[in-house]
Amino acid sequence: MSRSDERGPKRTENPSHRWFDEVFPETVRCGLWGRCVHEEQTPYQKIQIIENEIFGRTLLLDGLYMSSEADDFYYHEMLVHPALVTAPRIRRVLVIGGGDGGAIREVLRYPEVDEVVMVEIDARVVEACRRYMPAVGGPAWEDPRLRLIFADAVEWVRQKDPEPFDVIFLDGSDPVGPAKGLFGAAFYRDCARLLAPDGVLTAQSEAPFFMRAVFSEIVRTLRQVFGRAHPYLGGVPLYGTVWSWTYASRRVDPMAIDDARMAHAERFTRCYDREVHRAAFVLPAELRRELA
Repeated sequence: MSRSDERGPKRTENPSHRWFDEVFPETVRCGLWGRCVHEEQTPYQKIQIIENEIFGRTLLLDGLYMSSEADDFYYHEMLVHPALVTAPRIRRVLVIGGGDGGAIREVLRYPEVDEVVMVEIDARVVEACRRYMPAVGGPAWEDPRLRLIFADAVEWVRQKDPEPFDVIFLDGSDPVGPAKGLFGAAFYRDCARLLAPDGVLTAQSEAPFFMRAVFSEIVRTLRQVFGRAHPYLGGVPLYGTVWSWTYASRRVDPMAIDDARMAHAERFTRCYDREVHRAAFVLPAELRRELA
């Protein structure tokens, strides 16, 4: 078999198809060949949903790849489940961002969750994903436990003083445009104020190879705010690289797995399980040295 035969579907030569490239960083270009099924400019960002033979429907915000129908579980399972199988309680959950619906889909799989508050700045992202990528959010959008709020999360967490949340997920896009404010110490302190004393916060923390400075700054800042923060890694095919998330808590050990919750998660997860959980927190030596 030739190498070309091993690469999957051939590129469709069609006038409606073109390359959709993400420059990441300025010396690396990654792209998908496909057709655009939806495009609009909102007051906050440019939304594109394209269709690719391997990834299916795929969401881009301001030209940056966010999620796809084919592989979103690699990202969302790793964002959500490490916190939910270790937090002492998971009754109230806050999701910042996450307009594609993948994070709330995973959170709402747990019957122990009574309420999920989702704060998303751009209603058009939710509307476009519900229409063009309905499988990503699935039934989560209609779950009565979901309370969807369209607001600037930076302002929302600064002003709110509700009953504490047991778990908070920061599922913003890259630290540019409307998501830029979700990566600073002031925002993390406001989130910590909304979190129960033994709560858990998990943030997506970028690609440690391509965005090393941003990754390191996120981890160090979360450690300043919470005292402890543990980055962990996983592969996301759409991103074409190793991705990171960071687990922060004042009191909770990320290895303190609740066996019943883990058994529940393993009944439906496709990427995440107990072995992946343990391995994800083992960082390459160079990252350990940099963060020491």
